[in-house]
Amino acid sequence: MVRAFYIGRFQPYHFGHHAIIKQIAEEVDELVVGIGSAQKSHESTDPFTAGERVLMLYNALENLPIRHYVLPIEDVRYNSIWVHHVASRTPNFQVVYSNNPLVIQLFREAGFCVKESPLYIRERYSGTEIRRRMVAGEKWEHLVPKSVVEVIKEIDGVNRLRNVSASDSNSSL
Repeated sequence: MVRAFYIGRFQPYHFGHHAIIKQIAEEVDELVVGIGSAQKSHESTDPFTAGERVLMLYNALENLPIRHYVLPIEDVRYNSIWVHHVASRTPNFQVVYSNNPLVIQLFREAGFCVKESPLYIRERYSGTEIRRRMVAGEKWEHLVPKSVVEVIKEIDGVNRLRNVSASDSNSSL
């Protein structure tokens, strides 16, 4: 049995993530999905809580054909212990999927098999672009699974993002 690990911030979870996870599911028996920077929320780059992101993924992965786990992973400021930190919070896994150069380096140094997954239409499916659209009042719903739209609407996530992205500076002073 092969269990894989895939980590992302999922701010929010979108079809790019979904395409990668579906591809990983074809190659392994089980998947551990780590929600990175789990301690962050209510910021312009990290508007959603770990619990909200768990719900997004839980609902979006409901029909994934393999057993999967979705777990929050808090940041550790020491890269030399980060892999141990992740491993201590997850079921054992044999292979790591990532596109992040630091994540790839750290897991390879720790002796893990690391596979780079191709980015899926990155110019369209990007958390940065989706959050920009939300703040600007542009259409974003078509870039995420319907279940993610429902979570964001339930928590009034667009208004939260707009509020935390607003500036408190007064340019007329």
